[in-house]
Amino acid sequence: MDKWIELVKAKMSELKITQTELGERVGMSQGGIGHWLNKRREPGVTEMNRVLQALGLDFLEVVLVIREPQVTPEDEMPLAQKYNPYFRYPVSDWQTTCEVREGDPASYTRSSAKQRFELTDYHARGAAFWLTVAGDSMTAPTGQSIAEGMLILVDPAVEAVPGKLVIAQWPDSPEAIFRKLDEQGGQRYLVPLNPTWPKALLTDECRIIGVVVQATARY
Repeated sequence: MDKWIELVKAKMSELKITQTELGERVGMSQGGIGHWLNKRREPGVTEMNRVLQALGLDFLEVVLVIREPQVTPEDEMPLAQKYNPYFRYPVSDWQTTCEVREGDPASYTRSSAKQRFELTDYHARGAAFWLTVAGDSMTAPTGQSIAEGMLILVDPAVEAVPGKLVIAQWPDSPEAIFRKLDEQGGQRYLVPLNPTWPKALLTDECRIIGVVVQATARY
C-alpha cells in the first residue's frame, strides 16, 4: 500500500494533477482520493489499478500475493492480513528485448493475452520487464554472481552508470547481452562477472537497453 501511494503521489506531482482532477478521471470525489492517499481507507486492487491507468501507468498492475504465516498458531494473524500489493511485469526474451522499449510504455503488455508475468514489490521508473539469464557469462567464482536460469528485472528508465548491471546490444547483433558496466582509464567497458569471458569496449554504436535492478531464482 505504501509503495502504491508513493508511486501515485510522485506521478501526480510530475503531471501536476490535483486530487480533484484525479478523482474526476476515476469517477470519485476528491475526498475519496484523499482518504486513499492518506491511508484513512484502503482501496481494493481494482481501484488501485484504475488510478494507475488514469495516471498513464498502464504498464503497471497491482496484484495480490498470499503469504503463509511464519508464526506459531497462538500468534497467527488472519489470512486476510497476509495480502500484499505487488507489481507484475512481463517476461521477455532476448530477441524481443531488442525490438522495443521506446515510445508507449504500455504497448508491449498488450501484445499477447498469453504473456507471462512475474511479481515484485519494485515499482519501475519505466516499462520494466524480466529476462531469464542464459549462459554462464555472469556466473562468478566469488562475490557477485548471477547464474543461468535466474530471472533479472530490467528498468529502461534507470541511468546506466559504471558499477551497474546492464542489458546492451550492438546494431549487428540479433540478441542483447547481460554485462556489468565498468569504467577504466576514461573508457567504458561491458564486463562479464565470469573471468573466463572477455570484456568489450562500450562504443557509441552499442545501445544500453536498461539497467538490471533485481535478480531472483525460481524453484
